[in-house]
Amino acid sequence: MTGYHWRTVTSPATSGESGFAAATARLSASLRRVRPRRASAFDSARGYLSDQDWRRPSVSLTVRALHLILFVLLVIVGVGPMLLLAKYAITPTQDIIRTPLAVFPNGIRWSNLVEAWNDVQISKYFLNTIWLAAGSWFVQLLVATTGGYVLSVLRPAWGKVVNALVITTLFVPSVVLLVPLYLTILNPPLLGTSLINNFFAVWLPAGASAFNVVLMKRFFDNLPREVFEAAQIDGAGPFRLFWSVVLPMSKPIIGVVSVFASIASWKDFLWPMLVLKDPSLQPLSVRLPAIQAQTDLGVFLASLAISTVIPVVFFLIFQRLFLSGAGLGGAVKG
Repeated sequence: MTGYHWRTVTSPATSGESGFAAATARLSASLRRVRPRRASAFDSARGYLSDQDWRRPSVSLTVRALHLILFVLLVIVGVGPMLLLAKYAITPTQDIIRTPLAVFPNGIRWSNLVEAWNDVQISKYFLNTIWLAAGSWFVQLLVATTGGYVLSVLRPAWGKVVNALVITTLFVPSVVLLVPLYLTILNPPLLGTSLINNFFAVWLPAGASAFNVVLMKRFFDNLPREVFEAAQIDGAGPFRLFWSVVLPMSKPIIGVVSVFASIASWKDFLWPMLVLKDPSLQPLSVRLPAIQAQTDLGVFLASLAISTVIPVVFFLIFQRLFLSGAGLGGAVKG
């Protein structure tokens, strides 16, 4: 009777408002009770399976099994060789030759790593490789960021001509440039002394990477120009605009170029072999093939395993920047 009395004395407007509130409350409660179905990659109508097919147990199990098989195959193809090399690095030579796929039939030989590091002097070549990769990374990043900044942000009158020339160099095979580049390093202009057996012979040519310049320019083109105009209105000059505005917004693409530059320098073989003739200056990529004939197989494979550590660790550290910058999607206007 109390509820009936309340409904009879309440005005129509109040009754309507309370009814709407009650309906809203019931709807919210029902939504909380209903557990949303987990989103699937096949929910979209553009998938190769429809929603009805995906709900069938036979189809769902078959597709999931195929996904699992493909994932295992990708792991075997991608990670398998690296794991096998890591196993060989601590396996006795006789076991590698007789039973290469057996899991340490005669125990683990950690001395392979010690001999590779000390006796084969992998430590010295490892340090040479780090110096070459660090210098090449710095020069490539310097040329790519400044070149892309000039062509994309400053946009001088001759920018289109330079951009066309830079893109044209992408169609020139690198092998064609070996002879003129070697002659330039042998007798560089203005220096008057040869750069043979000098790390600058590797660092300076590494900066002439048109791909990195084009990649950086493409990224800078997507940055919001309103930010540049606001900084210029506040009195920022070209250098301040580059250092304080453009570079902090370009961390993803800097990570991409860094990974490309470091890995390319780490595995480069032909050019360091031509300009670094002194064995004490050569990197791992040049020295490892040279010492293969007179080195024990287990020790040699341990040397190869050591040489792969830095690229793998470097990619794992910068993989987030690499993956986020791979699509060239940088700044967000706001």
